[in-house]
Amino acid sequence: MTNAPETVFTDSHRVSCDGATDIRAGAALGHPRVWLEIDEKGYVECGYCDRRFVLRGGPADQQAA
Repeated sequence: MTNAPETVFTDSHRVSCDGATDIRAGAALGHPRVWLEIDEKGYVECGYCDRRFVLRGGPADQQAA
């Protein structure tokens, strides 16, 4: 069984992901750092690790409802 991709809530339209944010050893165990832009959908997913970044208060933020 695989775990669902992580969801990260953010206040910024521009985010970076290296796949190793929660890994103690750091980016060596993740993937190359990429910069992503959240669009009108209110979220963006990393092409490497599928981590989803959701803009707080945006259309994809279920917590705001």
